[in-house]
Amino acid sequence: MKQIALLIFSLLMLSCGEDKEVLLPVAKETIVAEVKDHSPIYFFFKLEEKDTIVDVNRNNSISSTNWLFNIDKRLPLRKVILEIKKLQNKKDKSAHKKEASENYYTYTDTVKKNLAFMPFTQIRYKLEKPDFNIRYFHLDRNDLVHYDELVFSKNQLEEFINKMPNAKIYFSFDKGMSFGKYIEYKLFLKNLVITQKGVTVNAKREYIY
Repeated sequence: MKQIALLIFSLLMLSCGEDKEVLLPVAKETIVAEVKDHSPIYFFFKLEEKDTIVDVNRNNSISSTNWLFNIDKRLPLRKVILEIKKLQNKKDKSAHKKEASENYYTYTDTVKKNLAFMPFTQIRYKLEKPDFNIRYFHLDRNDLVHYDELVFSKNQLEEFINKMPNAKIYFSFDKGMSFGKYIEYKLFLKNLVITQKGVTVNAKREYIY
């Protein structure tokens, strides 16, 4: 019952006398099922003429707590990450921050029918194309992977990586994809099985361009 209440609350929030809705990303698995001592932050989807606006409600962001980022899945990734970086910096510089506090994206597990959480505290985002000496896979909004001059389906990524020579690899994401698509990719990458010796993934840095 508590989980259902949390889910409903995260999907619908009253603010300034207006109904504001956050459509969370959906998935079929739960990474983290429960987070205690948290502050919710809401990213609302807003249209002004033909422009998409990220309307952030950060009033409850207490630096000593875990932060739950409830982000509308329709928002473009680049605009979301711009706000994420600001909030990461704010928390990092706070004198009240606890070392054990974490940041989580929220989403809905459609199988277990509960609110789920994805930690991203350690990730630092770069809003640029990686340097020429960095080996990376670029994931676009159409489930295609770009590597140098090659383009292939994301379903071929695991096989491709497991045929690579020694390498430290990174991932970059199409800045125009939706936040919901980004979470879908994150769960896909988490479940990759890398067996090739000498191949490692730097999961603490991601590029958005």
